[in-house]
Amino acid sequence: MSLIVNEVQRDIRTRILEAAGRAMADGSLPAAPTGDFNIEVPADRKNGDFSSNAAMAWARDLHRAPRMIGQAIVEHLDLGGSFLQKCEMAGAGFLNFYLSDSYYAAILQDVRAKGDRYGRSDYGKGKRINVEFISANPTGPMHMGNARGGALGDCLSAVLDAAGYDVYREFYVNDAGNQIEKFGLSLDIRYQQALLGEDAAQMPEDSYHGEDIREHAAAFAAQYGEQYLHVPEAQRRKALVDFALPKNIALMQENVAKYRIVYDKWFYESELHKGEVADTIALMQSKGLTYEKDGALWYRATEHGGEKDEVLVRSNGNPTYFAADIAYHRNKLEVRGFDKAIDIWGADHHGHVARMKGALEAIGIDSGRLDVILMQLVRLVSGGEVVRMSKRTGKAITLTDLLTDIPIDAVRFLFNMREPGSQMEFDLDLAVEQSAQNPVYYCQYAHARICSIFRKLANEGVLPRDCTTQELERLNAPEERELIRHLSALTEEIVGAAKNYDPARITRYTIDLASLFHKFYNACRVSVEDESLMQSRLYLCACVRDTIKNILTMLKIDVPESM
Repeated sequence: MSLIVNEVQRDIRTRILEAAGRAMADGSLPAAPTGDFNIEVPADRKNGDFSSNAAMAWARDLHRAPRMIGQAIVEHLDLGGSFLQKCEMAGAGFLNFYLSDSYYAAILQDVRAKGDRYGRSDYGKGKRINVEFISANPTGPMHMGNARGGALGDCLSAVLDAAGYDVYREFYVNDAGNQIEKFGLSLDIRYQQALLGEDAAQMPEDSYHGEDIREHAAAFAAQYGEQYLHVPEAQRRKALVDFALPKNIALMQENVAKYRIVYDKWFYESELHKGEVADTIALMQSKGLTYEKDGALWYRATEHGGEKDEVLVRSNGNPTYFAADIAYHRNKLEVRGFDKAIDIWGADHHGHVARMKGALEAIGIDSGRLDVILMQLVRLVSGGEVVRMSKRTGKAITLTDLLTDIPIDAVRFLFNMREPGSQMEFDLDLAVEQSAQNPVYYCQYAHARICSIFRKLANEGVLPRDCTTQELERLNAPEERELIRHLSALTEEIVGAAKNYDPARITRYTIDLASLFHKFYNACRVSVEDESLMQSRLYLCACVRDTIKNILTMLKIDVPESM
């Protein structure tokens, strides 16, 4: 909500309490302590702009029927100097408050005064939040889950920033451990096959079979020939990884840049293995959290919420991914001192959440400082059918394919149309459609339509000017009031999206705003002979235009002025 809305709610509470005090003072109500009560926005505006259950909440305290209490409060209310026009009692004793014309004028003046900062607040009080998202395995191309995670993580970060948090975007690069060993093995076999034929070596079932592995191996063979065929296996695999991994990471960085994501840090797992993994393991040993078995070092996870104990160091002396992950979260929360870490993981990592939180508690870090968003998978559809292969490449659709074939605006907006925990279908046909059926196009068109109104009137010699409060109070048609009320809700929507880690609230808000604008435009002619009313409606149009621009800019979506 606009801060004005919060002020009105606080004012209503104060005036109800003052009215009750006056009623008790003159004997209309018994003098007795009273409890808390609610102030809400009714579903039906016929029941007021705000409604309170104070009379029902106090019935037991005051030993009076709610309607008797409500009537006494209404009779003793003083609404002077407020944005409240009147208060009526209804039903079982609800107190229904109606806003004055000056309230709606004040909302519009607030929107214009705040400009490109409208919607922002200090709710987060500058707390430092690390948002880690995508963090795709660098051993292969990024997939649809990474596409959704990228849009979700970046837009959530933007929402948190607008809500007053100090946000830090991070990509965790898994460039060490078991998956890199498997990457090296897979490249090695394809390298041998490229030079010696398919029968030279067999690919294990659990290795990486993607076409990208063949391409890397073929490029390596083209550059080095048989130079690495007869060196020790470890040396050959290291050379292959050193050749291919930077190319994969560079492609990742190229893709996320195209996706309009700018990370504050690309954090490499290999950096942790220079000391922090060992330090974390030593800390766990010093706290009695480990034991040795079969030559490996184990963590007593079952004593800290885990379903089974976990290996920290394998019998070959190599730390596990879990050990590195504990060190990584310790680095974020203790070493770098973020107030909170937010991780966006695929839903298949559900079981890892409790293990990680339990490990943090075990080493003395409040697990409440880690929040994990579990994101469901995406199904691509076209013509009502599930699509798995790219028409262009004939292979499984990757993030690269998606960003090549679909407008970035549509990808970022549509992936934030649903809550992270809900499965979603991404309609490829809808994403490229330039019509009101495409939600992002619909919102952009509303902005462009307003810009065209201003251009058309400027060509006729009509320029917008500032309006007085009295002029803005004339915007009292139902469509105008509904539009202004929706404008007033933006700040609270952003705060709600930040609290619930759900940027879909903002895309829905924007669609509703565009819809309400079109409804207003069709019902209320802007270019009218009454100059004062025309300027007031232009003022309202400017507020809607600027709010749409603020939101789309926050979500890194283009804001065209003509379409």
